[in-house]
Amino acid sequence: METRGEGGSRAMFKKILVANRGEIAVRVMRACREMGIPAVGVYSEVDRRALHVRKSDEAYCIGPAPARESYLNIPKLLEVAARAGADAIHPGYGFLAENAAFARACRAAGVKFIGPTAESMEAMGSKTHARQMMQEAGVPMVPGTAQALGSPAEAREVAGRLGYPVMLKAAAGGGGKGMRVVAAAAEMESSFTQAQSEAERAFGDGTVYLEKFLAKPRHVEVQILADEHGHAIYLGERECSVQRRHQKVLEESPSPIVDAQMRRRMGETAVRVAQAAAYTNAGTVEFLVDAERNFYFLEMNTRLQVEHPVTELVTGLDLVHLQIHIAAGEPLAIEQKDIQLRGHAMECRIYAEDPDNHFFPSPGKITRLLYPAGPGVRVDSGSYEGWVVPIDYDPLMAKLVGYAPTRAQTIARLKRALDEYFVGGIKTNLPLFRELLRYPDFVAGELDTGLLDRLLAGRRVAAPDQERMRLAAIAAALFAHEEATAAPASVRTNGAHPPAQSAWKLAGRREALREK
Repeated sequence: METRGEGGSRAMFKKILVANRGEIAVRVMRACREMGIPAVGVYSEVDRRALHVRKSDEAYCIGPAPARESYLNIPKLLEVAARAGADAIHPGYGFLAENAAFARACRAAGVKFIGPTAESMEAMGSKTHARQMMQEAGVPMVPGTAQALGSPAEAREVAGRLGYPVMLKAAAGGGGKGMRVVAAAAEMESSFTQAQSEAERAFGDGTVYLEKFLAKPRHVEVQILADEHGHAIYLGERECSVQRRHQKVLEESPSPIVDAQMRRRMGETAVRVAQAAAYTNAGTVEFLVDAERNFYFLEMNTRLQVEHPVTELVTGLDLVHLQIHIAAGEPLAIEQKDIQLRGHAMECRIYAEDPDNHFFPSPGKITRLLYPAGPGVRVDSGSYEGWVVPIDYDPLMAKLVGYAPTRAQTIARLKRALDEYFVGGIKTNLPLFRELLRYPDFVAGELDTGLLDRLLAGRRVAAPDQERMRLAAIAAALFAHEEATAAPASVRTNGAHPPAQSAWKLAGRREALREK
């Protein structure tokens, strides 16, 4: 779909600096390349050989590995932008993507920040301020406080009126930091102190507020776009209920619970939220949905989301292209009636971590890497074979996205893709997704934010007792004997489920996967 506006636009950017790393930096650089705009990369000393450096048209070292000395160093980034002649900066997500001071510094330096204004960021960055604003705009919200809580006693008083359980939340930041579920008044004092302390450490702001805790809610969010001429549209929803410790693991679009009427109501509400904040560029309005399909405003993410590819696949739009066009001052060339959702998309976040060992990070050298391909498969990655995954940053390596006409077909396609995906040398969470895509509640679309915890708890409950372990040991010995005396029947890689194969195919596959 053509998205460029007709008239009223400033000149397109001459060069864009991508102030990020990993897969999102590669994703933005690809968009720049398609639009004929040179992309400037930046890297820390430990990222010298990273994929995003190879994909950039020119790249500059910005400091040591610690993010505060490199990817969070605003003066250094602006210095590089000036040196390279970049007239715009795309922040990706994370790092400085939602930092109002950075957006303001870009404006002062005469460089266009590809995202919302500093004022909109500040308006939505404080959860308490955002709640006050949404109350005035008539947006439905989970019952709770719109002001900061001053003490555990005040929190107890409010919780007594709302009824337990309640949730303490940090007014700044996100990602589950500074959040505590409080089941009873006796827990409030310690939970309040912990939430406040964690928020202070994570965001430099210990302010907390309180909401009624919804039992088994779904997390559904709406993608919006708003240009600088007062036009705003919504691009359908994403279901993000599969989470671990309040962090998304798998996302899909459309949501299994949302029908056309609910989509319209949520979308119109999301646009109202954006307009109340005078928001421009791409953003996401997050909602909690209860068992009766009532939805409540949660927060707004003022940036491109990790999970944006699922929206791109079902709408046929390129969100990064659109971000750049909007930042260049062009009016949106699409209207709400142009948005048609087609098919179903699902994204797995592939992390360098060990799900069998408390999800500990698994940095190290990737000795072998085979990506899945074929119909309906997209991989957004910042990794390559031979690269060393550093310990210094978020361990997200890639996003595997499946697309098909129906949800059931998408799950089948992703299962196939996961079995093709091979990463040697480090641990990944690929096996977890194979389990998840076979989990009955997930397959049935019976989702809520506790689903993954139940799956993981089921693993622990199913641990074998001594008698079963003895029987398993006997079976393993018999299997080993049989395998040693007969032609091999299968090879499992990364926990994959390959079909029966000939000895010739197995020999060839072993050779292909042999460690260097």
